[in-house]
Amino acid sequence: MLLLQSIFMNRIDRISAILIQLQSKKIVKAQDIGQRFNISLRTVYRDIRTLEEAGVPVVGEAGVGYSLMDGYRLPPVMLTKEEATAFITAEKFIEKLTDTYTDNNYKSALYKIKAVLRSTEKDYLETISDNIEVLKSNVVPRSNSEANLQIILNSISEKNVLSLDYFANHTQENTTRLVEPVGIFYMSGNWYLIAYCRLRNDYRNFRVDRIKKISVTITKFDKTHPSLKDFLNKITKEEAVTKVIIETGKENLRYFGDQKYYNGFVSQQIKGNVVEMTFLTSSIEGFARWYLMFGDQIKIVTPPELSKRVKEILTGISGNLK
Repeated sequence: MLLLQSIFMNRIDRISAILIQLQSKKIVKAQDIGQRFNISLRTVYRDIRTLEEAGVPVVGEAGVGYSLMDGYRLPPVMLTKEEATAFITAEKFIEKLTDTYTDNNYKSALYKIKAVLRSTEKDYLETISDNIEVLKSNVVPRSNSEANLQIILNSISEKNVLSLDYFANHTQENTTRLVEPVGIFYMSGNWYLIAYCRLRNDYRNFRVDRIKKISVTITKFDKTHPSLKDFLNKITKEEAVTKVIIETGKENLRYFGDQKYYNGFVSQQIKGNVVEMTFLTSSIEGFARWYLMFGDQIKIVTPPELSKRVKEILTGISGNLK
């Protein structure tokens, strides 16, 4: 019985999504619908007939595709929490990673979408908007942490304590924490959670891709936490950065890949066959060890302490060689 209900609901969801797809384009081909939902053309035709029987004015033309009769409009947009979160997250990225023109146009489009949302969806967007931030970065996220992000945001909205199985890189240990989530932010290729840790009785940062398991408890928290922006302002003020300038040949740029962004890449200038690259790094130690991957092809221009640390590491390596 439950299996039949699941199949039925999946078909209802699919037919609703097909209706939205039909309104999104002037002409939609049956093959495109089939590929999107991984269904046969026979199933596509059956779903279209279902829409027609429900009174939706679908116009079909053999060899061309389907369209909706002019003037037909869907009722107010209904978004899932996951879809709503995607809109807000995209807004944060566009604001930081694109030009002003694109940012303004996206915001204008988002206002129109919000205008036709249900009250519950508007409330959810309003709640989570201040709990997501993107710090300026040239790297887009590639980790498989999307499900964790949604769980975190739902818990912030509902004020549920989270249970985390977390791997701490600096201690190389796994711990279990009960935390009160405050917000998430993206920086240098990774998502981070800021939360009040009941184990440490203090606020902590957790890199989301290092959360091995996450679960929502039935325990509610009523403590009023500082805003996410307050934490981020504190983090950016406390984090000292060092300007690094290196020179390398143009032929070496292809080897750096995205790793240069993780090490604070800011800009570059091409001077003949030489490229001068500028970085802002919060870790001379980390940069020195990344530099050693390409050291025979790179000249350190500044700072002197970077050159000093590289020499110390090389001395240590020399002592370990037989």
